[in-house]
Amino acid sequence: MKFWAIALLQTLLGWLFIQIGLTLIFVFYLYKNKANSLSDSQLPKTAVILCLRGADPFLPNCIRALLEQDYPQYELKIIVDSQEDPAWQVANNTVAESNATNVEISPLKIASTVCSLKCSSLIQAVSELDSSYKVVSLVDADAVVHPTWLRELVSPLMHPKIGATTGNRWYLSKGRYLGTLIRYIWNISAVIQMYLYGICWGGTLAIKTQVIRETRILEKWARALSEDTMLKAILAEHDLQVKFVPSLLILNREESTLPSLSNWIKRQLLISRLYHPQWWLVVVEAIFSILLPGVIFALMLLNCFLGNWDISGLLLTCYSLYIFALLLIIILAETAVRKVINYRWLMPNISLATLMKILIGIPLTHWFYGFALLSSMWISKISWRNIIYRIQKPFNIQLTQYQPYQSDNQPVDDRVSL
Repeated sequence: MKFWAIALLQTLLGWLFIQIGLTLIFVFYLYKNKANSLSDSQLPKTAVILCLRGADPFLPNCIRALLEQDYPQYELKIIVDSQEDPAWQVANNTVAESNATNVEISPLKIASTVCSLKCSSLIQAVSELDSSYKVVSLVDADAVVHPTWLRELVSPLMHPKIGATTGNRWYLSKGRYLGTLIRYIWNISAVIQMYLYGICWGGTLAIKTQVIRETRILEKWARALSEDTMLKAILAEHDLQVKFVPSLLILNREESTLPSLSNWIKRQLLISRLYHPQWWLVVVEAIFSILLPGVIFALMLLNCFLGNWDISGLLLTCYSLYIFALLLIIILAETAVRKVINYRWLMPNISLATLMKILIGIPLTHWFYGFALLSSMWISKISWRNIIYRIQKPFNIQLTQYQPYQSDNQPVDDRVSL
């Protein structure tokens, strides 16, 4: 028993060093890559596409921020799922208050039954663009962006080898719900992985229209559940890269309950299983991050039950030190992100009480993530904003029944993510 305990602990120590190394690579990239924006004359005309279904908690803030971009030529194209959707009124009221003229709000004309509603909206918006638009930028309703967001997003695209630019979301650690804390911890690992794997985030994403045509992305979207995860593989086929821009880490102040978080993480993992070019590495990472500490914890309990106090004490000490080391990794990542993220003044200082919650939340996140991962391995049906999709293959998607999003579908707490 002692031999196996020591072998497991040595493996855990090795995995910890790998995690530290990957985090340091990410942190070094954040500090090394500064935003280099082009001058007004060099920036191409851009279409910013915002697809809406339901009124997200900070939707008015999102739209106002998009209308106040420091960018010479751009149009905001808002595609709302339905005129019955609560987002329709919110979007129209916000635009009317701004007196902006570079914005167009349209309902989704055709809800395809063989792709997601978001993909249908994107196809509609991109297909209606004329040849004067050289770049298409995608943004999600949970992204409240800073004034130079579009300039920083588009500028790297002028390099001939860059096929897409992207950012990512960064959540707050404090909130009313346990789901908010678990999502914060889980997302830190997800952000680092997405950077290392070159995976795009559709909430902040830009692609040249020429690349969209040459790679025939719209044909892929027309039969897909998600628009962003597949892009790395598609662009690689044309010798193009994805560029992650650190200054485009977008602060997200929404909350999350455990039930809504469970559905959200399962959907993220399902999308990864369908479209991630290195899905097997995601599974391997999960085995080391979840199964290995879980086995050590279970072995510790077993030895306590058997009265092997020396072995159980060793396992408990090493497990506790491992969790504490993960807390230090989180502090390192959080500190680095605060140096580059915009609106950092909205991020509360991390108090000792918050650190203690994170420390307790780390093993809870492992178990929650493990359950979600196992569930996502076999599910073939998901609910996404009250729409049911059946999935047989990555490009064999079936929207079972369309219905407009209604006001009574909105969460009771207006800060909770949809």
